[in-house]
Amino acid sequence: MAGACIGVFLLAVFYEGLKIGREFLLRRNQVNVRYNSMPVPGADGTVLMETHKTVGQRMLSLAHFFQTLLHIIQVVVSYFLMLVFMTYNGYLCIAVAAGAGFGYFLFSWKKAVLGLLSLKSNFAPFGVLLSKYGEISGK
Repeated sequence: MAGACIGVFLLAVFYEGLKIGREFLLRRNQVNVRYNSMPVPGADGTVLMETHKTVGQRMLSLAHFFQTLLHIIQVVVSYFLMLVFMTYNGYLCIAVAAGAGFGYFLFSWKKAVLGLLSLKSNFAPFGVLLSKYGEISGK
């Protein structure tokens, strides 16, 4: 039973790492950014340049195929963890929850900090509140 709990714990940690890894790969592969500029008439007859940002990725690319494969693995692992939890064995349920928590602790700390920093820049009153109490810094 102890071996099963350790295995389930490690599987839950792997699941959390897989989620963050897929997000990292998606951001890294969306480097293909295009800026399209087009002239727009101004109010006083001048011509202004308007720029649009376009992020592109091909459907039939190696990166998309790899993302699809990782998604399939993530879904299979998540269903397996769900089935383990649905055995209602207390030790296995605790192993799933503890593994997911530990995996989040290991892999998502940078994502959580970056999320708070973007929240601070996008929603000024809440960001001021966060900075006031010293939970995050803008650096």
